[in-house]
Amino acid sequence: MKLDKFDKQILRTLQQNATISMAELSVHVGLSHTPCWRRVKRLESEGIILRKVTLLSNKKLNLGVSVFIYVSLKNHDESALNNFEIAVQDIDEVVECHTTSGDRDYLLKVMVESIEEYEHLLKSKLTHLPNVDHLSSTFALKQVKYTTELPIKG
Repeated sequence: MKLDKFDKQILRTLQQNATISMAELSVHVGLSHTPCWRRVKRLESEGIILRKVTLLSNKKLNLGVSVFIYVSLKNHDESALNNFEIAVQDIDEVVECHTTSGDRDYLLKVMVESIEEYEHLLKSKLTHLPNVDHLSSTFALKQVKYTTELPIKG
């Protein structure tokens, strides 16, 4: 799908404030209400806008420990990979899961309250994920940048 300048401005604006009214959005991007609304609906139906969410403060929710975990699997057949990916969906503390290139198979991002809570999670759930051979954890010391906004050029 080809995006024009109005589509891109709509996406930039919604990334910054998904609760903006359609009237405000249309003024902001320079379109009248109905064409702006139609564009938003098209962007949703095309799967460019996936969903609208509320970002929360992890620190105010006492989830100040971020852990990045490299996962190596024992087997790499389709069934083993699918079983791991399905199982990781059920662990609430895992907020991101990526397949990776190189000598490790996945990178997980975990958010927990404390190192002790992470240790419990590691022993009770992470090491029991299907087909896990090795886990390597790294604790974030400080979050330097955090954004969910995608860089929309043009």
